[in-house]
Parts: sequence; structure tokens; C-alpha cells
Amino acid sequence: MTATTVQNYTLVITGAPYSSQAPQTALLFAKAAVAAGHTVDRVFLYGDGVHLASSLSSPPSDESHWADQWGNFLSDNDIPGVACIASALRRGLIDESEQKRYELPASNLREPFIIAGLGEWVEGTMASSRVLYFHAGD
Repeated sequence: MTATTVQNYTLVITGAPYSSQAPQTALLFAKAAVAAGHTVDRVFLYGDGVHLASSLSSPPSDESHWADQWGNFLSDNDIPGVACIASALRRGLIDESEQKRYELPASNLREPFIIAGLGEWVEGTMASSRVLYFHAGD
């Protein structure tokens, strides 16, 4: 019998929920990895993937609420969820700090996600044994 090597993953999601399978596929992978004893160092949202961190999404009751499912998974497993600040600001995803900075009327970042720069992505690539990208299909 061979010993299984524990992997540490950083996941990068670039596809938006409801217009791509990227967040759903990434969540299935993350749950399977954690169940198998691996770790997820962080989940980094980039491009349209930042829509996953919006507290304003409200899908119909008969559809999966991917933002809630991701938020619960991240909280339950103490995994950081990071939205790229440049992508977030371009797409109207704002935390309280950016709300004050730009004097906007509201913030809409869903907990436990945070907004940060690409340094978080770089740090994840250095800390992880594997970086996996979940893109929107064209």
C-alpha cells in the first residue's frame, strides 16, 4: 500500500455563477479534496468570478444559491475567500472600506469573502502544491 501525499490547493475561479459552471465545479472539487484529507489554502476570485462574493445575488428558490454554498463551505473549513480588488471594483463589488474610500452609498461583499490584491494570488501560488483554475467555458 502506498502512502497518499497530502496536497495543498489554491483555487482560482474566473467564471460567474449562473453563467458558467466554474463556481459549481470548483466547489465540488474543494469538497472532495477536503473530504480526502487535502487542504485548500485559499479561493481566489478573479474576473467575473468575483460575482460569487456578492451579497446581492438572489436566485429563484428552486435553484442552487452558489454564493451561500461557497460562503458556508469557506466558513466551515476556515478557508480564506479572496476577491481581486481590480475585478471587484470594475464589477460593482464593494466592501465597507472601498465604500468609504469612494464615497459610495452601500457595500455588497458577502462574508466570509474579503477584497484584496493580486498579492493574495501570488502568495497562494507559493504556498500551495497545486493551483487549479476554474474558467468560464466559451
